Amino acid sequence: MKEQDRDNAFLEYIARKCKQLRAEKGVSQEAVYEDTHLHIGKIETAKKNLTVSSLSKLCNYFNVSLIDFLKDF
Repeated sequence: MKEQDRDNAFLEYIARKCKQLRAEKGVSQEAVYEDTHLHIGKIETAKKNLTVSSLSKLCNYFNVSLIDFLKDF
């Protein structure tokens, strides 16, 4: 089975951005999981190669547009 392609720099950017947004919102990883059913801990350590749908769900949760989420990448 072929290993899934990973863009480590992009995943690390997403990890940092999620940590930042979660801190700004003042919520725990557990709260994010309860609200979104996404394992934010794996995302914040860049261990999860998330889908576009998951990224969209996180943007909605943090009330930020996808464009604004990605603007510093």
